[in-house]
Amino acid sequence: MAEYKEIRGTKIRNYTTNPDNPITGEVWYNETDNVLKFQQPNVTTAGSWSTGDVMNTAREGLSGAGTQTSALAIGGYTSTRIGNTESYNGTTFTEVNDLNTARYTQASDGANNTAALAFGGDVPPSTGATEQWNGSSWTEVNNMNTARDVLTALGKSYTASVAVGGGNAPGITGKTETWNGTNWTEVNDMNTGRRQLGGAGTSTSGVVFGGESPGTAFEADTESWNGTNWTEVNDLNTARYILMGAGTDNTAALAYGGFGPPPATSQAKTELWNGTNWTEQNDMANARDGGGGAGTETAAIAMSGSSPGQITASELWTGAGAPIGAWSSVNSLNTARRLLGGVGTTTAALGFGGTPPTTAATESYNGTNWTEVNDLNSARIEMGSAGTQTAALCSGGDPDTAATEYWNGTNWTEVNDMNTARRNAGAGLFPAALAIGGYGGGSTKAQTESWNGTNWTEVNDLNTARYGNAAFGTQTSALTFGGDPVRNETETWNGTNWTETHNLNTGRLYLAAGGTDNTSGLAFGGYVGPPGSTGNTELWNGAGWTELNNLNTARNGIAGDGTITAAIGFGGTPPITGATEEWSSSSNVTKTVSTD
Repeated sequence: MAEYKEIRGTKIRNYTTNPDNPITGEVWYNETDNVLKFQQPNVTTAGSWSTGDVMNTAREGLSGAGTQTSALAIGGYTSTRIGNTESYNGTTFTEVNDLNTARYTQASDGANNTAALAFGGDVPPSTGATEQWNGSSWTEVNNMNTARDVLTALGKSYTASVAVGGGNAPGITGKTETWNGTNWTEVNDMNTGRRQLGGAGTSTSGVVFGGESPGTAFEADTESWNGTNWTEVNDLNTARYILMGAGTDNTAALAYGGFGPPPATSQAKTELWNGTNWTEQNDMANARDGGGGAGTETAAIAMSGSSPGQITASELWTGAGAPIGAWSSVNSLNTARRLLGGVGTTTAALGFGGTPPTTAATESYNGTNWTEVNDLNSARIEMGSAGTQTAALCSGGDPDTAATEYWNGTNWTEVNDMNTARRNAGAGLFPAALAIGGYGGGSTKAQTESWNGTNWTEVNDLNTARYGNAAFGTQTSALTFGGDPVRNETETWNGTNWTETHNLNTGRLYLAAGGTDNTSGLAFGGYVGPPGSTGNTELWNGAGWTELNNLNTARNGIAGDGTITAAIGFGGTPPITGATEEWSSSSNVTKTVSTD
């Protein structure tokens, strides 16, 4: 049975400032400011793109259908027209059966990767051929009335689609046809005929935008569809063609990528439609045109395209309003330093070594304060670190050494050396740790060594030698990324081999990280080259990196550890600092109740 306070709520209390630990949804009166305030989850104010999985075939002029987690990439052009179809399940692209008719610049729509429709395109010549996908194969069905290519589609179901605009060289058309699951029917034309346009929405409520019209190379025009008629509405901010679209209906859509305007180039621009106006959003990481789009205004996907060369990269869009985390500043280290080692959590961390000068000092963090504890046996910097506040490993370092020390919660003890002396090697969790890459003997290393609690054993090398990289994970499931010279390359470890995977959005070295395995972790801080350090924080979800809120203090040579929900970062430069910050993925924000 619900309690009284759950049904009727609680009284609003007065405070001279704000309560120390307000809970989500709590309302109070601030007597100093003379306003009501409340606590709510902190959410994104603008959407952002993250790296998605790599497609099997790079191409342009493809089309997309489905959702962000259940999509199809259809047809396109490599050095010739292709019928290749790839199915995406939110993690991996898989090649499935081809279209019966190879083509590019066709249109397509559908609910998911098991039910879609593809129509029109360049064969050559332009075609009206229509094919239906049942999750296993394509079947030819009735053709459109007007053969054409570089058209767009509206619809979320292969039984209710709309084919809009396009061309049949050298013409440009505004023709619109609707599909009822069996036949195409001509309905009212657009106000402005055009080709190479984008579209989003359903068969009864959608928008089309951009493209190329007679006499206008780069269109910004937008038209809204109500299932019967087209109405001209407000233009895109950036005129362009061969762009992608995703959206729910004629009040909520996303336009992204494309080609235009002078100096003509591939675009990374993203714009959000609210039914009245277009608003510029965060750009894609890869400018591209002729890509395949699918999804909604809050969860879209961009697949392949030209950038300007054909690429396999996909990107995933997360709209505004998603919960976000934040860094908060807490008590600093007693000794400011950089290039130190660090392990642990937001309530139990350990920092050791670092410079200047090169030190063996070790400090323990209890969630509130740092306390000096027993020193390392050998002062060093740029070491590998792994473990917890009560069981940690310090390996290698500068000056180039293979020396390894074990921390038991009280003292450091020298244990067996690594096989290869080096510094700046990323490391994993303890007691089954990894030493990854590094620099020693005048060269950058690709060597990986595995620690079994007693000895180091050489295992398979990285694909890309590097130092100053960061890593997180376990002996059988790890990730390493970044490194010199300002790398963004990421590699994943399965206990036997390293495999190249999706790059960081921001390449860097001397960064810090925290995570549990190769499916979940954070990267933060680092050196990005001139002009210097960054506070960028990125989330790894096993498929790609997403940018999150920055550290409060941008720095490199930072140490840190933790998880995607609770991480800690400390030390670094410039200037030399002992600043400590804690990451919470469920941060809240205090708001004032508006009387407007």
